[in-house]
Amino acid sequence: MPNKGLDAGGYIEREGSPGLIPSAFRPVVATARDRVLDVFGARLHSAYLYGSIPRGTARVGRSDLDLLLALREEPTEADRTDARSLDEALDKEFPQIDGAGTLLVGREQVQSDLERHDLGWFVACLCTPLLGEDLAEYLPRYRPDSLLARETNGDLALFLPRWRERIAEAGDSKQALRPLTRSMCRHLVRTGFTLVMPRWNGWTSDLTEMAEVFGTYYPERAPQLREAAVLGYEPKGDATVLRSYVDDLGPWLAEEYARVHGIKKPRP
Repeated sequence: MPNKGLDAGGYIEREGSPGLIPSAFRPVVATARDRVLDVFGARLHSAYLYGSIPRGTARVGRSDLDLLLALREEPTEADRTDARSLDEALDKEFPQIDGAGTLLVGREQVQSDLERHDLGWFVACLCTPLLGEDLAEYLPRYRPDSLLARETNGDLALFLPRWRERIAEAGDSKQALRPLTRSMCRHLVRTGFTLVMPRWNGWTSDLTEMAEVFGTYYPERAPQLREAAVLGYEPKGDATVLRSYVDDLGPWLAEEYARVHGIKKPRP
């Protein structure tokens, strides 16, 4: 399996491009761009797309619209309410997307030392500029090393109690379990991949490839991560599977991650 995602100097190449957006999703992106300006106006420093749409791999009716907005000041509760309203309106208006999600961050947070190898890396490598001045111009280049692995996904243990609570709250509701399945499985697969990323010395955002790369180093756990990769793309509302992840795969992965890379610096 050839390593991917690095330039000639061994740095992670930035994913996505406006030119890769599939034609079916261009009206969605154009509308989102206009409404972000309408809603946030002068508060907005810059806006970005990320995920399958700017990578050109989005599937009509299956993929969601992912936006990241960097505001000039730290986001307020009013800003978050505005973002949720924006997401709901876009999801309702465009059947091409299966949901919309807008992350709000402050410009200073993206450029902070604490976030340099997490949120900063995310903006610089996984986000496609949509509006405003690109913050990647003020961030370093990144290699797929242990520091990046620790600061991106070295906090899985913090998520497990929250996931257990959400599984219990959802009960047998497939409608509630489906989005939880998608987010949990994607998180687990990405954590499994970044656990081995420095040894593989490459980058990919494809869940299937992530699981295959992981499986070459941990073959005994490979079937679980392959299953999670499938569910990350085609989520089902199966609470039994999710409980196996929070009771078995997740705790093992968190412990192994801490052993190999250490634990992510605590956030406020």
